Amino acid sequence: MGPLAGFRIVEFAGIGPAPMTAMLFADLGANVIRLDRLAPSGLGIDMPARFSLLARSRPSVAIDIKRPDGVALALELIGKADALIEGFRPGTMERLGLGPDVALKQNPRLVYGRMTGWGQTGPLSQAAGHDLNYLALTGALAAIGRKGSKPTPPLNLAADFGGGALYLAFGVACAMLEAQRSGAGQVVDAAMTEGAASLMTIFYGLHAAGMHTLERGSNLLDSGSAIYEVYECADGRFISIAPIELKFREVLFERLGLPYTTDDGAELRDKLERLFKTRNRDDWCALFEGSDACFAPVLTMEEAPHHPHNVARGTFVEIDGVVQPGAAPRFGRTPSARRRRPPQTASRSFRRERPTRRKDRDAVCGGRRRRACVFGRCRTRAIVASTR
Repeated sequence: MGPLAGFRIVEFAGIGPAPMTAMLFADLGANVIRLDRLAPSGLGIDMPARFSLLARSRPSVAIDIKRPDGVALALELIGKADALIEGFRPGTMERLGLGPDVALKQNPRLVYGRMTGWGQTGPLSQAAGHDLNYLALTGALAAIGRKGSKPTPPLNLAADFGGGALYLAFGVACAMLEAQRSGAGQVVDAAMTEGAASLMTIFYGLHAAGMHTLERGSNLLDSGSAIYEVYECADGRFISIAPIELKFREVLFERLGLPYTTDDGAELRDKLERLFKTRNRDDWCALFEGSDACFAPVLTMEEAPHHPHNVARGTFVEIDGVVQPGAAPRFGRTPSARRRRPPQTASRSFRRERPTRRKDRDAVCGGRRRRACVFGRCRTRAIVASTR
């Protein structure tokens, strides 16, 4: 099931954007096998495996890639894959004997997807960093925040996942499509700084046109406008309005009982702040939801899965008792694959033997007979740990 059914992808376990890219491919039907560590890496945010949602929809097998037999096994898997995903610091895969030159020699059609913060080259390529640092280098972080305040970290959505995972997924998918025509693989160098900068394209255009200033909270889309803003309600909860087009602004003012105006200054903001505090959030929802006023309630993560629109669309799913976003986007003829809960990662609990679940074994071994399985020769050497 899923539009990517039949594609085989080898993922070297990492943190943040690389596993999200692998999750996107797995959710859409690709046969992804996650090669995990035998011991914790000490990176990222540690949590119980059940809640490591970015690891869902695919089996995990631990291989000691610091041992020659482990490297040989990884290369055997790479030889049968359409793509590889890794998110290590530049040069790590080369030192392990699994770099692009070796992998593409093993499999000339392989798409070698590389995810880093700064890119594979450049003066910062070897420096540690996280989403906030990468975002800071693009001009995006300096633009986010309210007037008179310091830049506001926007979770780690913009660089890790928007500029990282999605651009890596897009790049790998494009390269796999090209490989079907040319018969040749290639390296995809996805840098979070460049992805986040790409997301800023429209704002660089607006700034060049003199339509977006460098002062935070002074522009149409950065809280500088009274009609593109979040307002508090009588019950302490919040609503959002965004009628930037005049025809939608007319709907907002009509339903609020206010005279129409194109003014967008402090006077209008004060008036709207006072007005929205006169009713509870649900009262405003009853008045505006479904209209062209460009309105939506500001929901928490506990509230969002229960909103009628999200329920109708099946936006959220529950897997193993954990509510989480479902697969996106939607496909009309090839719906997304059935999602599975994240496996128990080898760094927390593992057994030194080949995978015992047929699904997991087939994902790695291509459904071959047991006596031909690549794991057969590793069983006594403790190279592999199955994770369930």
